[in-house]
Order: sequence, then C-alpha cells, then structure tokens
Amino acid sequence: MSFKLPTTDVVLVDTIQLTANVGADCWGRLREQPISITVHLHLKTSFLDISGQSDNVIDSIHYGHLTKAVSALSASYADVRTLIHEVTQKAFALAGENVDAVRVVIGLPKQILLANDFEVEVITSRGQDSLQQAAKVSIKDLIMPVLIGVNPPERLAKQRVITNITFYEKSGMHQEIEHTAYLTLEKFVLHIVRSSCLASDAIEAVTTRSQKPSALSFAHSSGVEMTRHSNAFR
Repeated sequence: MSFKLPTTDVVLVDTIQLTANVGADCWGRLREQPISITVHLHLKTSFLDISGQSDNVIDSIHYGHLTKAVSALSASYADVRTLIHEVTQKAFALAGENVDAVRVVIGLPKQILLANDFEVEVITSRGQDSLQQAAKVSIKDLIMPVLIGVNPPERLAKQRVITNITFYEKSGMHQEIEHTAYLTLEKFVLHIVRSSCLASDAIEAVTTRSQKPSALSFAHSSGVEMTRHSNAFR
C-alpha cells in the first residue's frame, strides 16, 4: 500500500499572533482576545521548481508581505468566519494566479475555558467564496473531570480526561459530560460523538479522541478515537 503524495507545492506562514474582537470570549464578553492565524498557499503544481533552481526569493511567493498584510488587519469582526474570509482574500490578492487554493486556520486559545485551543479551518479554491465553504472546527485538549474506569480505585474519584473533538460548525457539551459516569473510554467517546453529531444539522461528521493520563504509570496516557458521520445517529 503506497502513500498518497501531495500534488501541489505549499508556501505557509505558521501562527501569526495578534488580537482581535471576533465575538464573545470565554467569559461572554465582546472584547479583543488572542488569535493565531496560519495561512497555507496551495500553489500550482511544481511552481516552486523555479525558485528552487534559481535560489532567488523573487521567484517565489513573498511570505513576508503576506505576514504584514494579515498582521495589519482590522481589530474587530462579526465572527471568526468573517476574519477567515478577509485573510483568504488578502492571500489570493498577494499571491496572484499562482495559487490554486488558500487554507486558513484561526486559533482562539482563550475561547473555551477548559480547552487548550479552539480552531476553525477553511479551505477555499480559486474563484470560490470562503464564506460558503465547509469549516472544520476543532476543540483541542479539553480537560474534564470524569468518573471513568473499571478498577475499584477509579470508581471512587473523578480523574482527568483529555478530549479532542473535530467536527463541523458547532461545539460543546462539557457540563453534560462532567455529571455522568462511565466504565470505559469507548462509551465516553461514543457519547461525545453522538452528542456532537446531533448538535446541529450542519454537522457532517465528528472525530473525537479522549485520553486518560492517569491510567498508566509509564506512558503518557491510554486513549480511544472514533469518527462517525452524523447520519449514523439519525
């Protein structure tokens, strides 16, 4: 079995840091919050061969100009999708006809109190409207105290469970999960997947990974991951 190789060259700017108002923060307040922006420019096939042979940055995409343009964006937007749309437009304008698609990932590390990060990712092909494209939404390292496990000591006290959820357009069921109890991670993960899939008609599929960092003495964690399409629960 062979690996599927990428068919395009990519120039990227990883994790541009700035602050902006993109809606309510984790406390429900409308104010500027920390934001990271990552932009991938998917170029025409073998475009970078020219600069790779000439060893001259003039023959490539000037990622410095892209970084400056993104960093100078407005400090207030109606929502994250509006910010993604403006970043996408800037990227197409600066890179010209050499770019077939733009991938933008917005990170909001302070958006969810008990999570390490909240990300929204949109890929837009040339000639398309980024506001009309499906978004991949990820909640990263959501830490919840859960009564889980089959061993007697695990039934006496809650333990930390680290959960990552990837889905489309809607999130969050922390309070529901915290007040339940499970014997296995399999049951716990399936509960999250089902709840996420049923949260909105806009959700096509959900991937959830949960890990127990306290389960094993000489390993970081044990874990379970599931991916389900929403029609499995409808």
